[in-house]
Amino acid sequence: MKAYVFPGQGAQFVGMGKDLYDNNAVAKDMFEKADEILGFRITDLMFAGTDEDLKQTKVTQPAIFLHSVILAKTLGGEFKPDMTAGHSLGEFSALVAAGALSFEDGLQLVSKRAKAMQKACEAHPSTMAAIIGLPDEKVVEICASIENEIVVCANYNCPGQVVISGSVPGIDAACEKLQAAGAKRALKLKVGGAFHSPLMESARTELAEAIEVAHFNKPICPVYQNVSTVAETEPVKIKSNLIAQLTSPVHWTQSIQNMIADGADHFIELGPGTVLQHLIAKISKDVTTEGMQ
Repeated sequence: MKAYVFPGQGAQFVGMGKDLYDNNAVAKDMFEKADEILGFRITDLMFAGTDEDLKQTKVTQPAIFLHSVILAKTLGGEFKPDMTAGHSLGEFSALVAAGALSFEDGLQLVSKRAKAMQKACEAHPSTMAAIIGLPDEKVVEICASIENEIVVCANYNCPGQVVISGSVPGIDAACEKLQAAGAKRALKLKVGGAFHSPLMESARTELAEAIEVAHFNKPICPVYQNVSTVAETEPVKIKSNLIAQLTSPVHWTQSIQNMIADGADHFIELGPGTVLQHLIAKISKDVTTEGMQ
């Protein structure tokens, strides 16, 4: 069975989507419509901006979403997913590609999400760190041991790779303890704040209002969401999971394991980068992966 997966923040690169714009009329129309919806020429920043331009959350998130969703659209009748999933931001791409959300509504929600997260980051100086080489349970235990600070597991990416999220002092203390416990690496990430942690509560509240009034359809195939990790097809449940996502961990490892258990044996990453292909290969040696950019 064929599963399509969609990357999240961090996969962006200058020039992303330009080949699609130049060589596909459908893609060109969608990119130009996105410029109108967003109120600024995101295409200029995607195709010929700087790395710094693309690192702005208000640009990064819609840029990755556009690249992924438009790529899926240009496949036309070849896009026949048995299931989809997306990593964090990529969940919006997965939902639009599967027909649960319109392109326009999906882009507006992603833009609101990015702006709300940026505000939360500015209100609460915070960060994230990648922890390599420890069992998930040990990372959870050590995060819980940090007193008087917020530190949580944010992304369960693959066995032996967990991203933690929280206040700057909390992350510093956790990294020190995790390295002492045997982590191969405890690397602070260059991100704006503590995504998928309680420090995103203000963003979750703001985005929840927009999600509640948006129209969601039943998708053409099951979508495996970050919060529940299982096949979802009911709009009410999909909305609920999407709202919870901002302050909940991304359970990527378990999502992929559940997709494989349900029959997925070939994963196709749509969008910038190859991160998800590498993670899936570490989760299971029994499946094949490929990517399209």
